[in-house]
Amino acid sequence: MAIPADPDTREQSPRDTAVQQMPRALREEVRLVGDALGEVIAEHGGAALLADVEALRRTVIRARAQDERRGGYTDAADTLVSSWSLDRAEQVARAFTCYFHLVNLAEERYRARVLRDAGAAGPAEALTNALATARAELGDEGLDALIANLRVHPVFTAHPTEARRRAVTSALRRVGDQLERLAELRSPDAPPPETRRRLLEEVDGLWRTAQLRSQELQPLDEVRTLMGVFDETLFRLVPAVYRELSAALDASDTGARLPPAPAFLRFGSWVGGDRDGNPHITAQVTRETMLIQSEHILRGLEAACTRIGTGLTADSATTPPDGRFLSRLRVAREIVGEGAAAIGTRSPGEPYREFLLLVAERIGATRRADLSLAYAGPDELVDDLLGLQDALAAAGAPRQAYGELHELIWQAQTFGFHLADLEIRQHSSVHRNALAEIAAGGARSLETEEVVATLRTVALLQQRLGVRVCHRYVVSFTRSADDIAAVYALADRACAPGAAPELDVIPLFETIADLRNSRDTLDTMLTLEPVRRRMAATGRGLEVMLGYSDSAKESGPVTATLALYAAQADLAAWAAERSVRLTLFHGRGGALGRGGGPANRAVMAQAPGSVSGRFKVTEQGEVIFARYGNRTLAQRHLEQVTSAVLLTSTPAARQHTEQAAIRFAALAQTLDEAARSAYRDLIESDGFSEYFAEVTPVRELAHLNLGSRPASRGGDRGLASLRAIPWVFAWSQIRLNLPGWYGIGSGLAGASLDELRIGYEEWPLLNVLIDNAEMSLAKTDRFMAAEYLRLGSQPRIAELILAEYDRTIELILAVTDQSRLLEKRRVLSWAVELRNPYIDALCHLQLRALRALRSGDALDADRRRLEQLLLLTVNGIAAGLQNTG
Repeated sequence: MAIPADPDTREQSPRDTAVQQMPRALREEVRLVGDALGEVIAEHGGAALLADVEALRRTVIRARAQDERRGGYTDAADTLVSSWSLDRAEQVARAFTCYFHLVNLAEERYRARVLRDAGAAGPAEALTNALATARAELGDEGLDALIANLRVHPVFTAHPTEARRRAVTSALRRVGDQLERLAELRSPDAPPPETRRRLLEEVDGLWRTAQLRSQELQPLDEVRTLMGVFDETLFRLVPAVYRELSAALDASDTGARLPPAPAFLRFGSWVGGDRDGNPHITAQVTRETMLIQSEHILRGLEAACTRIGTGLTADSATTPPDGRFLSRLRVAREIVGEGAAAIGTRSPGEPYREFLLLVAERIGATRRADLSLAYAGPDELVDDLLGLQDALAAAGAPRQAYGELHELIWQAQTFGFHLADLEIRQHSSVHRNALAEIAAGGARSLETEEVVATLRTVALLQQRLGVRVCHRYVVSFTRSADDIAAVYALADRACAPGAAPELDVIPLFETIADLRNSRDTLDTMLTLEPVRRRMAATGRGLEVMLGYSDSAKESGPVTATLALYAAQADLAAWAAERSVRLTLFHGRGGALGRGGGPANRAVMAQAPGSVSGRFKVTEQGEVIFARYGNRTLAQRHLEQVTSAVLLTSTPAARQHTEQAAIRFAALAQTLDEAARSAYRDLIESDGFSEYFAEVTPVRELAHLNLGSRPASRGGDRGLASLRAIPWVFAWSQIRLNLPGWYGIGSGLAGASLDELRIGYEEWPLLNVLIDNAEMSLAKTDRFMAAEYLRLGSQPRIAELILAEYDRTIELILAVTDQSRLLEKRRVLSWAVELRNPYIDALCHLQLRALRALRSGDALDADRRRLEQLLLLTVNGIAAGLQNTG
């Protein structure tokens, strides 16, 4: 199943061009895994199965290559797919799904290899350029102040958008290990027999691994999945990011000076804490989540401390310790007690080694909750490590002081003893109802009892592990300051007569109305005594969250983008007027229809003054593994975001965005009004909700078991209560990606083309809005989407959608001065071009299942098989498009 050029076309097709433009190393690896998969398919299902896969592959490629005759080839594909038994259709769907998994792996490996090769030449170019710009504007002192207050804060969520099973991810990792062995041998064309055998073994393992989850994910399954990212990537990645920033700040340092980069990264998590609409997240789950996190980070710190300590063999003769360090060593021996003697015996004349191994012993005791040896908290550990560092530096061993030991200090400062700040989220209505029930004095609902139990659990976690582990409480759909006051009131009542936990209650503004009312809400918040107390303790710090998903679902991408931008600008001005140190928390989804897209460009498009050296953002579902699953790619992502935060925090960047926002205010209003009207006309059309359910697989998505959270809030199946993730996911499956672009064409049509072109060049927000819409549209297919739209009983809605589709593409091409989508982004263009026919193949299989299911004629046994086929194609299309919701 490799990707050769189409042999059946006389003239070169776009696909042929894309194959030729693919870098040779990537092309060879794709061919290698494709051939291996083809061999495995033939072994499993015989030559006939491989022939069926190839027949469908060639048919859909011909359809793409000869566009004017595509309808005929599409009919041929439908006829072929319909001729198969459901069992054979499933096997073919599995083949294309596995193929996309393998191609995604090859592309990920290629990107990582390119970045590693570039990194060998020196610090990341983005960081170096950002620091040079900031230094030129701010001077050395200004840059030092910016770096000292720098904070990049990703928050991982359990939003159900990762379609792959963890078993599939593990199988792919093993395939990647074999590809790495082949790369080291540099013989992809003729791999040694044993290496080829191992590659085939692992590809065979992937083929035989169930692609679909048979059971619903439980919350602690989601927690353990996330722990894999920390264990395999983030723990070791963090020091590498800090090293890169240090090298960019001081290129002359060779390791003999204190690295200038502070521990500016912090990680948060909603996994096990986000209970908004998810009854499976209980107080017990939250408690167990934090214990799992603590166990993982303490094991990581203990192992790193033991490894570094074992190698720290500087002796007293070459590196004489001073009195302060010897005093610290005596205290450590006394604390560890009997176990200290054995460590001392293994470290004769090596006081630094002995000390660090004693520290490792105490970290282990902390993990085991042995209070006689345990550290009181991470600050005490960091103090010991800094004491050791100072002693080594004073003894003339700066390379020992500022090498791996400093990386351990960075890790302890970043992760603490809890790994990631666990954040609680709950809907505002739950708190209002709970307060009313408690005030009434009668029987309490299970929901109210759970709120009370959660707040008590937060208090217990803070008592055991410190306030930092869990102190943020996000209130979704915040309407007024009363919603914030309710949480504090509930905390007091839940924990009485004891002390309530220290809470930073964070308003989450999600609707357009709430965004526009946010300033008034915050003004009233500042009058609340618990808020004033927390602000005094945090240097007048305040956090506000902005929701991208629901605002976009409510009013469309244009109105949501402009409303969020206006809210950011207004809140930044509000904070400056009141001397508030504001952190905006961006609730961005992975898909473009939920505020997703390249993170560094999103930072650059923020409103003036809204970043100020601090950026906090959610990382959701498949985005977590795309951005953090590979250490090299994760480092690149964090470096790019950091660079963008630095650049956006300079006076010139602020001035530029301020002037652009003023210059194009009238244009923004024109776009907003027309785009919102078009979007609302669509979703308020009679029968739209039913039509959406007919033409997309939204009903069936819940059976994918993507996560523990239900697809809708409150059990209602209407469009209003449907969460943004299945809304976006369903449209992506039918090749429309409607939430990422609908209304933009109408908005652009009402504005001057010349003004749009100027705005596209000069205003980062408009540039990102149009580029994201272009990227979203590039992953669509009008011809295939029309097939899905015919499944519905509302041709007028289909006509409305396709007319806006055509209008949007035409005007985006006009504004960007292109003849086709992605014309100026060749790498992305050829990647989409090569994937499209294979996604078409899965769409034909999915359409077969959907047509039969929507007809209502299938027998119960066939219906179950059809749903299985449909879900398998959903998985494959998500892999091919590389996004879900």
